[in-house]
Amino acid sequence: MIETDNLTISSAARHLKNGDFSATELADTYLKRISEQNGELNAFLEIFDDVKNQAAAAQKKIEAGEATTLTGIPLAIKDNILIKGRRASAASKILEGYKASYDAAVIEKLNKGGVVYLGRANMDEFAMGSSTENSAFGPVKNPHDSSRVSGGSSGGSAVAVSAGLALAGLGSDTGGSIRQPASFCGVVGLKTTYGRVSRHGLIAMGSSLDQIGPLAKTVTDAEIIYKAISGRDPRDSTSISEDTYSVGVKKSPIIGIPRQVTEEKGLDSAVLKNFKDSLEKLKGLGYKMKDIGVPDPKDALATYYIIMPAEVSSNMARYDGVRFGLHKDGKDLIDDYFLTRGEGLGDEVRRRIILGTYVLSTGYADEYYYKANSLRSKMRADYAKLFDDVDIIITPTAPTPAFKIGEKTKDPLEMYLADIFTVTANVLGTPALSVPSGFAETEDKKLPLGLQFMAPMGGEEALFEIGKKFLGE
Repeated sequence: MIETDNLTISSAARHLKNGDFSATELADTYLKRISEQNGELNAFLEIFDDVKNQAAAAQKKIEAGEATTLTGIPLAIKDNILIKGRRASAASKILEGYKASYDAAVIEKLNKGGVVYLGRANMDEFAMGSSTENSAFGPVKNPHDSSRVSGGSSGGSAVAVSAGLALAGLGSDTGGSIRQPASFCGVVGLKTTYGRVSRHGLIAMGSSLDQIGPLAKTVTDAEIIYKAISGRDPRDSTSISEDTYSVGVKKSPIIGIPRQVTEEKGLDSAVLKNFKDSLEKLKGLGYKMKDIGVPDPKDALATYYIIMPAEVSSNMARYDGVRFGLHKDGKDLIDDYFLTRGEGLGDEVRRRIILGTYVLSTGYADEYYYKANSLRSKMRADYAKLFDDVDIIITPTAPTPAFKIGEKTKDPLEMYLADIFTVTANVLGTPALSVPSGFAETEDKKLPLGLQFMAPMGGEEALFEIGKKFLGE
């Protein structure tokens, strides 16, 4: 059996090229691990029935000398990214029986590389959540402590990578949904510059916020996937080309430390200590530090939780029980609609639809939605000035380690605070990278912690540079 604990995309590609093992043997290894652990962790909703056929096709490319770095690499794909002919439920009952009629743009790109798709990764329903407890098919459990959450909404992909059920995975990030579970599970997670990766074929949540990105063991692996899936796509009017933003990697970048981080009262003591230790590590690596004052992270959180539900309200209107997915018969058409949405959508989805409809309604749009967009514009201007003085802004990824399953489900506001450090990048559109930075000792468990680097628009290369140095890659 192949030893996968220290296997990365880079090392696996070398082994495959050298013939140390085949793509089929690699796929078999991950299928075995999934069969042993997924029943407990619930990371996958479905394992595809043609995984071995995919691997055999990849092996032919390898033997023909046509392989890329991603050929034969087994990936977990979040259940809101379309793969033609495959079920796509966004972990919701309302998409019962739905099969994708086309490939998402990122899948088209990965197909060219010859990757192996293991299956659909579990997630918060329609990506609405910070813990993957909102899945209609049960919560995803953290592999470091199965009594705790995986983070969300890309919890399934994060756990698949962390537990060794996949070599890497794809998630989507609307307010931290890649980075926060990456922090909770001890893996690398990248939220890209808005528009650098096409959203074509991603089931929409918040269209001005959503971005597809990788979850991986190393920054190098995340970079490999990023370069494979990024690029301009004419089917996505918000997508941008590589040269839209010209941001180079400086020899001596300056790291900005927001003073609000150390003043944040909700910050777990272990997280704060780890953050300070990480700063010392970066100083030892030769990085220059600068104390900065950023706009209050709570303003970003408030702005996000106005704009996001408004976009949710609009995007969720299509799930009416008429065109596709679940349908419930009522006494008339409007009753069909109410029954279908009432039975097909979970509590958190309905909560955000109601909130979004409210902030868009006559008499309230000016007070909430348009005001939030004005604040968003101001934040973008403020951060643009900050990035004139510093190259990267550093924070913890999350204010706490992974919390217990059920601990915050009865208090949505407390749950929303889990995104306090991550939502800013989505509101601004800037790229951000979460890397493992240590552990918090809790009871008899060691819980992973994450460090977040945020760069200006188009600054992915700077993030990869500092992330690799921090992790010693």
